Amino acid sequence: MKKPSFLERLTGNQADEYDRVLDEDHEFGEDDDLAVEDDNQQEDDWRNEESDGNDQQDGELPVDMYQTDEMIVIRALVAGVSPNDLEISITRDMVTMRGVREEYQEAPDDGYFHRELFWGSFSRTLLLPEEVAIDEAEAQEKHGLLEIKLPKLDKHRSTQLKVRTNAGHK
Repeated sequence: MKKPSFLERLTGNQADEYDRVLDEDHEFGEDDDLAVEDDNQQEDDWRNEESDGNDQQDGELPVDMYQTDEMIVIRALVAGVSPNDLEISITRDMVTMRGVREEYQEAPDDGYFHRELFWGSFSRTLLLPEEVAIDEAEAQEKHGLLEIKLPKLDKHRSTQLKVRTNAGHK
């Protein structure tokens, strides 16, 4: 049986088998050829296909990013992470921040009332709205707040070049 197109469903122009399901006398059952697989089972199957249980996905680092006339500024809360354990990669149009927040568990799992803090590895890649001068970028951490300052490239800046000549040399 062919699945109806969006237009067929919208206009009601569907095959007779679909109409059969809508009849008042029809009863749904497991042997029904139109029965839909349980959504929870589909979700569990999807999870098992995606992960073998050993790989843990990075958390996404929440950030603020804004610009001034001269620079783009990125701020992120990195409390509990040593500045030496932060990795920041910059290109002219992108910034990637990575790190790991180690958990210090002082009670067994069943001793917790709330567990809301994120522990483990995190990363975040941001596309920048303008190109930046990567050699002039600065990053500093103070009281758990990481601040990255990225000076914008001055596309209107110009300079005069002197023309050298090799005339007279053999």
